[in-house]
Amino acid sequence: MQAIVYHRYGPPEVLELVEIDKPTPVPGQVLVRIHAASVNPYDWHFIRGAPKFFRVVTGLRKPKSPRLGADMAGVVESVGEGVTLFKAGDAVFGLAKGSFAEYACESESKLAIKPGSLSFEQAAAVPIAGITALQGLRDSGKVQPGQRVLVNGAAGGVGTFSVQIGKWLGAHVTGVCSTRNVALVQSLGADRVIDYTHEDFTRGGDRWDVIFDLVNNHPPTAFRRVLQPKGVFVGCGGGAIEKSSIDYLKGMLGQAAIAPFVSQRLTSVLAKANTADLNLLAGLLEKGTIRTVLDRSYPLNRVAEAIGYVETGHARGKVTIAVR
Repeated sequence: MQAIVYHRYGPPEVLELVEIDKPTPVPGQVLVRIHAASVNPYDWHFIRGAPKFFRVVTGLRKPKSPRLGADMAGVVESVGEGVTLFKAGDAVFGLAKGSFAEYACESESKLAIKPGSLSFEQAAAVPIAGITALQGLRDSGKVQPGQRVLVNGAAGGVGTFSVQIGKWLGAHVTGVCSTRNVALVQSLGADRVIDYTHEDFTRGGDRWDVIFDLVNNHPPTAFRRVLQPKGVFVGCGGGAIEKSSIDYLKGMLGQAAIAPFVSQRLTSVLAKANTADLNLLAGLLEKGTIRTVLDRSYPLNRVAEAIGYVETGHARGKVTIAVR
């Protein structure tokens, strides 16, 4: 089968499309014939091994695993012993390590039945971004009906889902984005949109109950300035290529240092895929409560180009990979 691999850290150009053996599912796993995948900032962090302390997990000198990709949608080819949720022929979506390939194996606990109304590419755009938005607002932010929520980075993959999920949770949602994305964020249901090229929300007089930050372009003190006294700040990624390990650590340690001494709750989110939340998102998508926003699609042999585009930080919604 064809798969994208990399054997050293570097820019997206280190990626190669090669022929490798098709994997075999072990007990509890599902083998999926992948129809589509999608790109996340997660991917370029792995390719570049950045920030460098990240390599403690991914491999100090070179990547521990040569396969890349996580989000996917496809059709079950076969199942391992003990799998009860899926059978061969089921159309599924979810997370599968090494999804930039024709086939990938993953635990059944990270998959769900694909919504029938969605194409494979639309479904592949959902897992990491949708679950991050859901768990960031519902679990970390504990958003309640009537609360004022600000999404910083509202036009990106997680941001577009966050605006919609915030509205589903009953919040008054403010989205922050650039001029060219104002209409898009409005179309997703945002009650207010702030164009950051004309207005710095951290300098205004408004206050929010929950701030979901997907950009990491302001220091903790700036976010706290516009957060209600008992408000919640939820951080999620937002690292640019040029950001050094020291910059990352300063931000993380700075937030951790002040968190015990302030009335506001400063926290973060790391998406954890599970069938229950994927099924919840599938239901919202089927009802039209939320929708996927697709920027552009690339074939499997142009994954490097797709990741390079996502690295710019200007993708609107999700970038997908058409595998077959």
